[in-house]
Amino acid sequence: MNGLSKESASWHEVEAESAGQRLDNYLTKRLKGVPKSHVYRILRSGEVRVNSRRAGPDYRVQAGDRLRLPPLRIARAAARPGPSAPRSRLAARVLFEDDALLVIDKPAGTAVHGGSGVSYGVIEQLRLERPETRFLELVHRLDRDTSGVLMLAKRRVALTALHRQLRDGEVKKSYLVLVKGSWRDSKRSINLPLQKFVTGSGERRVSVREDGLAAHTVFRLRRRWKAYSLLEADLKTGRTHQIRVHLAHVGYPIAGDEKYGDFALNRQLARLGLKRMFLHAFKIVVRHPSTGAALTLEAPLPPELNRFLESLGSGEERVAPAI
Repeated sequence: MNGLSKESASWHEVEAESAGQRLDNYLTKRLKGVPKSHVYRILRSGEVRVNSRRAGPDYRVQAGDRLRLPPLRIARAAARPGPSAPRSRLAARVLFEDDALLVIDKPAGTAVHGGSGVSYGVIEQLRLERPETRFLELVHRLDRDTSGVLMLAKRRVALTALHRQLRDGEVKKSYLVLVKGSWRDSKRSINLPLQKFVTGSGERRVSVREDGLAAHTVFRLRRRWKAYSLLEADLKTGRTHQIRVHLAHVGYPIAGDEKYGDFALNRQLARLGLKRMFLHAFKIVVRHPSTGAALTLEAPLPPELNRFLESLGSGEERVAPAI
């Protein structure tokens, strides 16, 4: 659909991998170079026809649907990276790939998708780099400032299967996190409900509230210094900012967390070389969506986080392994 003419309408048949997507999302992803505002305008005006009938943006496309699109003008440069789509480092960060699944080691500071002032995220960049991949969707998300294992589905049936595993609690997601303070328990389970809210300035936040959604994290102590502790966090639920809010609430904010952390400490840490949040998704254990085989997907701790741990010196205390 990238070669649409500006003189005449075009026809397109929906492939099986895209069945179930909203029409607006389907068109936005495939009409490279066409502003979203224009996509919605042609939908509202009825210029887009599905099987010769008008269809709204929330229509779910089906395999074999025939779409009629009005004449569209597409910018020549929109199909390749430009100033708003910087050259990606993602190609060198693939941890696993086959015909159903793509797993990457997402760098810190990169959003998983565009929005909120970000033009290009991981998903947009990968679609741009892989025009031959007909279907590519995020299986789950990571915060912009969190690094580590990120799964994407290359088939809709794979996406559905992985979402089912996530929903049923069959996926094990483990993180490494450095916190302020000397953590005493070898293993600690935190069950605290979380609620999203919006601040007066419009910022989205999460807090512990009795009427919130159930949230469960299990922490295991890995290493400990006088002023810091390295923990392994296993998510039993997948709430927004769950690890960050649970730790801040019990008095162990994450080093470098600019939203829920110790802001004075963060400034000090930046001077010492830690200029990001110390939260890394290092392992996911999941069943392959096609074969059912067990997959253990791991991303090594980034060099900048390893360097900071080394800078803490020899003041590490002996820690008994958690069971």
